[in-house]
Amino acid sequence: MYIYNVTTNIDPSIKTEWLEWMREKHIPEMLATGKFVSAKMCQVMIEEEMGGITYSVQYTTDSLESLQEYYDDYAPKLREESLKLFKSNFVSFRTELKIITEQFSMSLKN
Repeated sequence: MYIYNVTTNIDPSIKTEWLEWMREKHIPEMLATGKFVSAKMCQVMIEEEMGGITYSVQYTTDSLESLQEYYDDYAPKLREESLKLFKSNFVSFRTELKIITEQFSMSLKN
């Protein structure tokens, strides 16, 4: 399994609109490509020197081939929409991760 991680720093002025767009439109569209099996959105809890609010969205995929198909067939269109909507109020970078192991606790702790 692999994770396609997109880390985005946004201007606080677009926070509500961006989060709504991500939850209701962008993430569902990413999953609808059929190239990802799940998505998890997290807020990065460290403060950036550049300011803003930083989020990480982790899309899980079963293979590098599926990820490449996403890049080839879907990425340009989906990225273009975010640029149209939010212009220069955000910056993103992408990372590909290979899952080596995944472990879960046997107990529920807070």
